[in-house]
Amino acid sequence: MKKLKTIILKIFKWTGIAVVTVLFLMFIIPVLFPGTISKQVKSFANKHLAGELDYKKTHLTFFRHFPSLTVSVDDLLLKGSKPFQKDTLLAAKEVSVGINLKNLIFDGEVKIDEIYVTDAVANVFVNTKGQANYNVYVSKPSEKPKDSTESGASIKLDLIKFKNWNVKYHDLSARVLVDAKGLNYTGEGGLSEDVFDLQTDLDINKLDFSLDRIYYAKQKTLHADLITRINTDALTFVLRKNELRINELPLKFTGFLSILKDGYDLDIKAASEKTTIRDMISVLPPQYLEWAKDTKIQGNSDLFFSLKGKFSEARNLKPNLNARLLVKEGFVSNAKAPVPMNNLNMDLNVALPALNTDILTIDLKNLSFDLGKNNSFRAVVKTKGLDEILVNAKIKGAVNLQTLDDALGLNEIDMKGFIDTDIQSNGIFNLDKKLFPKTKGYFNLKNGWLKTSYYPNAIQNINILANVSNTDGTFKSLGVKLDPFKFDFEGNPVFINAELQNFEDLLYKVRAKGTLNVGRIYKVFAKKGFDVSGLIMADLSLKGRQSYATTGQYSKLDNKGTLILKNIKATTETLPKSFFIREGNFEFENEKMWFRKFFANYGKSDFALNGHLLNTINYFIERKGTLHGKFNLNSKYILVDEFMALKSGDNSKKSIDVEYAKVENPNSSGVVVIPKNLDVSLGVNARKVEFQGLGLNNVKGTASVNSGQVYLKNTTFDIIGSRMGIDARYQDESPLTANYDVAVKVQDFNVQRAYKEIDMIKEVATSAKDVKGIVSIDYKLKGDFDKNMNPIYPSLEGGGVINLRDVEVKNLKMLSAVGNGIGSKGFNDPDMKGVDIETHIKNNLIHVDKFTFKVSVLRPSVSGTTSFNGLLDLLVRIGLPPGGWIGLPVVVTGTHEKPKIKFLSKNGQGITEALYNKKINKVIRQEQRAEKKTRRQQRLDKKAQEAKAKSAEKQIDKNLKK
Repeated sequence: MKKLKTIILKIFKWTGIAVVTVLFLMFIIPVLFPGTISKQVKSFANKHLAGELDYKKTHLTFFRHFPSLTVSVDDLLLKGSKPFQKDTLLAAKEVSVGINLKNLIFDGEVKIDEIYVTDAVANVFVNTKGQANYNVYVSKPSEKPKDSTESGASIKLDLIKFKNWNVKYHDLSARVLVDAKGLNYTGEGGLSEDVFDLQTDLDINKLDFSLDRIYYAKQKTLHADLITRINTDALTFVLRKNELRINELPLKFTGFLSILKDGYDLDIKAASEKTTIRDMISVLPPQYLEWAKDTKIQGNSDLFFSLKGKFSEARNLKPNLNARLLVKEGFVSNAKAPVPMNNLNMDLNVALPALNTDILTIDLKNLSFDLGKNNSFRAVVKTKGLDEILVNAKIKGAVNLQTLDDALGLNEIDMKGFIDTDIQSNGIFNLDKKLFPKTKGYFNLKNGWLKTSYYPNAIQNINILANVSNTDGTFKSLGVKLDPFKFDFEGNPVFINAELQNFEDLLYKVRAKGTLNVGRIYKVFAKKGFDVSGLIMADLSLKGRQSYATTGQYSKLDNKGTLILKNIKATTETLPKSFFIREGNFEFENEKMWFRKFFANYGKSDFALNGHLLNTINYFIERKGTLHGKFNLNSKYILVDEFMALKSGDNSKKSIDVEYAKVENPNSSGVVVIPKNLDVSLGVNARKVEFQGLGLNNVKGTASVNSGQVYLKNTTFDIIGSRMGIDARYQDESPLTANYDVAVKVQDFNVQRAYKEIDMIKEVATSAKDVKGIVSIDYKLKGDFDKNMNPIYPSLEGGGVINLRDVEVKNLKMLSAVGNGIGSKGFNDPDMKGVDIETHIKNNLIHVDKFTFKVSVLRPSVSGTTSFNGLLDLLVRIGLPPGGWIGLPVVVTGTHEKPKIKFLSKNGQGITEALYNKKINKVIRQEQRAEKKTRRQQRLDKKAQEAKAKSAEKQIDKNLKK
């Protein structure tokens, strides 16, 4: 017994010594090695990270991620790779790397084998060109022989652990968005090996996934238990064990993913077999999940999904997608329901070869359910294609809406009425070829009633009887009859009767009457963002044939009636803000739709229109119809800046081009995008128009919008005290670029005021800062706007004449330098009154035709080339008395600020043109001083440049006349 006590005491003793030693080492090692570790880790980061890295504090401890010795960094911020150097890629409260203790103690080397990241936000972004912000890790092979004595940090990972991440992956090239909040991830395996198995445990609290702006998952929980075999040499991922759970729906994945130089090669199969309908419903949007809790749901479901093939934007390759959803023997019932929804069955198949929607196949082999006696629904629908759709459909059913409402136990909507439908359709639908499937059928809703929890009053007495028929598969035999469509809302009855025949040359007969409170209708359906209480009042009778309007047989049309809009808010996908129509009174008179009163606001801008649109019926019928019209437009104030596509505003339904342009250029305004389906002329009378801080007053003239271009003709306005005349053409190329032609005439222009108030004058006429007085301008220019709707100066082409009517030119450095060279102070204050200066612009060069002025008894003349960046290549001929017959040649080179003078010489040094690519709106090369050439070659180069500039000026005339 005594011996046993001794042994136990020794065990405790040595255990205590071991514990104390370990604790001592845990405290002493961070003290002994902090310099080595911090220096080597920082050196590693600087060598291998292309993005900017910043952090506040560093720690070396065992206690943050016991028992690992970790280097921890607090408040880390990592910026993206080019061209996203200013954008945050990763921000984290703590980033820790685990250090291999054996290598540190015995070899003095820092080997990183674990990574921990806590409370992080990651923004992964790929733009429309395929450029990504995550290429921050750079591995550069050394050109020097390896020094075996040099030590440094290296990575040999066995563990990655992420805690509480928010990750956003936005790929504009593939139109994919993944937004994961509350992500926790643990990955274990020999991550530094060439081939290894990565064991993954992943949990996400809220997951959103969208493709092409359509959300397929919204606020879903996700759990993943994965084993993935990774081959780092071939960049291949083989899915060995991959079990996912989205909400309550289990999914199993198999297959592989290989990363190619220009894309991916993948073969992924997913299945959720032998699950229940309730599990399947759990992946629906969150608003439907509360309903499912209180509803009895039974039945089986199966889901299959596959994605196979190569994805490469460069080679235009995309994988094939296939999916199938099966629902069998479904049963849905609420406690209040007199009868349940029974025999719910669905067999839906989707095939999307090469992700090409033009050959999309949707095969609904069966959708059916029963709601007791005489209440059943059956549908079989198969379609192939999108622009040209092959259709084969049979839909038949008779359903009591109140019974359906009760069976489903819908809480936020109450329905009544009886729907009866029987439609059969077989054939091709193609708008361009005017094909329509052979169809026969009807849809009948009687005594409908609809109320939601969002609005206290119901839409009542809803009756719809629609018949459709087509006998030969063309638009010619297509007939649609709507008699009646009527309902009551807020005590106001609304009815529409319509009979349409022969859609190749539509014969129409439409009667509509009623008052509709649009704002309240939107509230019924909980539509947000419609914050005005708008009214539509109609009393219309439209009768005629489409060809009567297009062939000018207006007497055969019988269109009459009125349409009144009040306080209506409307948006278009290319404008950042909404139009607010305060009042719109429209009168239909055969081929014309008259705007009797039309008052609208757009932001700070106001508009009053009167005039008419032609052929509005045909516009709504034709797929690519164009609205024609003639109006007078009056306005107190128009702010052009508000119309720029990327400006901030309340419109949330912008086009995908505008939306992605804004994502890639968050600080840009974009350009004004013009509708392509308008052919409208406008007599304009605007008190003030403002653009980029430049105010135009009393604007009067003619404007027209045609095929996406705006034209100004014989338009005048007051600017900085002068009356200016302008002809112009404007056309957008994308939300970020536009082009224009402009011809300007202005009399009695104050040079100094123009130089101070108009930025373009500073760029086009840099020497104007040394000129005081009055000038006249007759000038033509064409060019491009950049993504902030500023002129791109290397794109400018054109020319014209500036008349120095009554000016003072003092201390112009170029002339002063010439005067100093010959001892004449008169060049500091020359007499240039009445002088015409003709110039031509192209490729950032300004070619000056010869002009002559007076300096005392001398007659200097100037010609040559200068540039927007201030380079000079001018020839000054100083005409000596009497009459200036004998001249002293002087070459001026250098710059406007530092001119260089060479007397008794005609041999200057040319300026090489800038290179500008019109297709991509980009300056390839700025203008620069030319290499020294022979005098003859200089003359030839200069002559060619001037010829191109004059040709561009002539082209402006052609564009404006066209």
